[in-house]
Amino acid sequence: MAEIIFTAGTCACIELTNDSPYFAPESYTVTIDGQVKAQGNTNVFTIFDLNPNTEYKAVIHYPGGEETIAFKTAEETCCVSVRDFGAYGDGIHEDTGAIQAAINFIPEGGRIYFPEGTYLTLPLALKSHITLEIAKGATILASTQRERYPIIKARAASLTGGEDLPLASFEGNEVDAYESIIHAAYAEDITLIGQGTIDGNGQNGDWWKGFHEFPAARPRVIFLNRCKKVALCGLTVQNGPTWHIHPFFSRDVSLLDLFIKAPKVSPNTDAIDPESCDGVRIIGCRFSVGDDCIAVKSGKIEMARRYKVSADHHTIRNCLMDDGHGAVTLGSELSAGIKNLTVSHCYFKGTDRGLRIKSRRGRGKESLITNVSFNNIRMENVLTPIVINLWYNCCDPDRESEYVWSREKLPVDDRTPHLGEFAFRNMVCTGTEVAACYIDGLPESPIKRVVMEDISITFADECREGVPAMQNFAKKRSRLGLYLDNVEEIELNRVTLKGQEGSEVVADHYRTLLRDGKALG
Repeated sequence: MAEIIFTAGTCACIELTNDSPYFAPESYTVTIDGQVKAQGNTNVFTIFDLNPNTEYKAVIHYPGGEETIAFKTAEETCCVSVRDFGAYGDGIHEDTGAIQAAINFIPEGGRIYFPEGTYLTLPLALKSHITLEIAKGATILASTQRERYPIIKARAASLTGGEDLPLASFEGNEVDAYESIIHAAYAEDITLIGQGTIDGNGQNGDWWKGFHEFPAARPRVIFLNRCKKVALCGLTVQNGPTWHIHPFFSRDVSLLDLFIKAPKVSPNTDAIDPESCDGVRIIGCRFSVGDDCIAVKSGKIEMARRYKVSADHHTIRNCLMDDGHGAVTLGSELSAGIKNLTVSHCYFKGTDRGLRIKSRRGRGKESLITNVSFNNIRMENVLTPIVINLWYNCCDPDRESEYVWSREKLPVDDRTPHLGEFAFRNMVCTGTEVAACYIDGLPESPIKRVVMEDISITFADECREGVPAMQNFAKKRSRLGLYLDNVEEIELNRVTLKGQEGSEVVADHYRTLLRDGKALG
C-alpha cells in the first residue's frame, strides 16, 4: 500500500507500507499518464518535475500487479531562476550576493530554482514562505574561506531590557558559531527540494583540521533555529564542516528521501541532529558519515535548566545507515529529556553501534527518556547492535574526571540522569563482532526496565576486538553476549544468540531478570 507523505509544488514523496526495512519487497516502476516518472526498490521515493497546483494519478507497477495513488501538488505564487539574479553557477565566481538577492526579493509562496551548475557561496540566510529547488546536476557549494564566514553570537543582548535573543549553539551549549551554509532563524514554511546537492566542502577547507583552536564553533550545512514547518526532500547533503542538518528548538520538521554523506574519517560529521525539537519526521533517508547518523538531543544541563524543552514526537522510519559511529543515537546531550520517539523499519549496515543511548553524570535530573520504541530493525555487520551507556566520556571538559568514571554509588542530586523503560523488538542482526548488547547503568540511578523481544543476533565468523561503549577505562571486547549492569528489571523473550563466547547473558546489579518467563540468577 502506498501513501503520500509530502507534496511541494513540483514533487511528491511516496512511502510504501510493508514489513521490509528500507528496501521494498520487490522493484517497481511509477508512471503518470503512461510516462515513467520513477523506478526503484526502496520503500520511500520521490516523483519530480511536476507542475504546481495540479492533480495527478500515479500508477505504481509491481511484478505482480499495480496500485494507483492520487494527489495534488502545492500552489506557488511564482518561480524564478537564480541566474536571473546574476548567479554564474560555474563553481568559480562567487554567487553569494545573487542567491541572497533572490531569497530577499522573492514574494511569499515563491520558488527559487537552481538549474544545473555549481553555485559557490558563503552562508545564506533563508526567510519564511519560500521554496528552494536544486535541480538534478545542480550543487550549492560552500566556500572554503573560513575568514569570510560571519561569527554569530550565542545570544544577542536586548536593548529594551527583555530576554536576550538566542542565536547560536553547538554540542548542547549556547556558544558563538560560524554562520551555517544554509541558515534560518525564527522562520516558518520553508521547503528545500530537488535532485541536486548541498555540499559543505569540508574536505577542501580547514574545517576538519585544528578546529579546537577556532574562535567559534564550526558551521552546520543546514541550521534551523526556532523554525517551524520546514521540509527537505530528495536532496544530497554532503561533506559538512561538522553536523549536516541541525534543527534546533524547531517544530514540524520533515526530512525525507535524503542522502547524507561524508568520509568515514571526517570529524563530527553527524548527519541529522534534531535538538529540543517537536515533531521531527526522518523518513526514507540514507546515511554514510563520520559520526552518528541520527542523534536526537535536548541540550546539556545549563540549556535544559534555562528552557526546559525536551525532544518530543519524533519518527524515524525506513532509513538506511551505511556507515557511522551510531545508527540511531539518543544523546549524549539529553538534559531536557526525550519522549515519544519511534524508530522502525530501518536497516543498519557497517555502523560501529546500532541503537545507541548515551548519557553521563552531569546531564541532570530532567534527562528522562520515556515512551521510546525500537521495532523491526535489520542490522548487518554492526559491531555492537544495542548500547545504553551512562558513562559517556566525550564532549565535556570534565570527561576524564572521577565524577564521571567512579563506579562508586554517588549521592543522587540535581545532576544525576535517569533513564526509564526501553523496548527493543523484532530485530535481526548478523555479522556482529564486539558485543550483542552492552547496557551499563549508574549504581545510584539504575535504568528502570529493558525489554528485548523477538531478536536474533549472530556473530561474524571472524571478530575483531573493540570497545562497545565510549567510557573511561573501557575494556576491549569480542563476541560478548548480552551484557547488562545496573538495570532494575530485565525481560528477554525469544532472544537468540549464535557465536558468542561465554554466557549468553552477563548481568549484574539487577532486581529481576526474566528469560522467556523464567527467572534467572
